[in-house]
Amino acid sequence: MIERKVPCPRCKKLIVYSKENKFRPFCSERCKLIDLGDWASEAFRIPINTSENENSQTDASGNSLENESNQEIHED
Repeated sequence: MIERKVPCPRCKKLIVYSKENKFRPFCSERCKLIDLGDWASEAFRIPINTSENENSQTDASGNSLENESNQEIHED
């Protein structure tokens, strides 16, 4: 079987990508923990598309608050 070598996402060291490497895709526990710390401290962020609803507000369930705030109260 051919060994597949990939670079560690953190330090770029080439490692054998196999089930025996308990830290894969990282080369070591150190690189794995550094990466986890970067996610926890929000150094990495998943981009969001805000072009359509840049200023829209939603409640916790995702419902738009714009319609509720623009409704007038009519008392008969």
